[in-house]
Amino acid sequence: MKRLIILGSGGYGRTVADIATQLGYEIIFLDDSIPDHLLSSYMDYIGKEGVEFIPAFGNNVFRLEWINKLQNHGAKIATLIHPTSYISPTASVAEGCVILPHAIINTDTTIEKGCIINLGAIVDHGCVLEEGCHICLGAIVKGENRVERLTKIEAGEVIEARRWPTK
Repeated sequence: MKRLIILGSGGYGRTVADIATQLGYEIIFLDDSIPDHLLSSYMDYIGKEGVEFIPAFGNNVFRLEWINKLQNHGAKIATLIHPTSYISPTASVAEGCVILPHAIINTDTTIEKGCIINLGAIVDHGCVLEEGCHICLGAIVKGENRVERLTKIEAGEVIEARRWPTK
C-alpha cells in the first residue's frame, strides 16, 4: 500500500486525508501539535519505498516552501485529484496540487506546482496558474488568464476572461 505523509493536520490536512484515503493511501500526519509526529520528523520517511508527501497548509507561501524543501531532499511529492473532478486531457497538473471534488480544469490549462483547486472551482480553457495558487470554493477563472504565483482567488469570485492575459 502506498503511504502519504501529510504535513499539517488542520482543516485542510483532514480534507487532503479524506481525498487520499479515497485514492487508496495509508495516511500519516506530521504536525507540531501531535506528540511524536512533529514536522521535523519528515526526514524519517524520505527515500522509503511507496512514500509520498503533501504539505497541507492553507497558507500558500508556507505550502510552497515545504514542497520545495521536500523536493530538495529528494522526497516524492503527491498530486491528489478527486475522482469527481474533471481534468481535460490537454491540461497539465503539476506535483503537490490538490484538486477537490467537482472542480473543473478545462482545455489547454496549466496548473503549476502546489496549487489548490477547491470544491466546485472552475479554471477555464487556456489558463495558467503559477505555483502555489489557491482557487477557493466555487470560484471561476474564465479563459486565457495567467494567475500569478501565490494568488488566492476567494470563494465565489469570478475572474473575467483575459483579465490577466497569458504571455
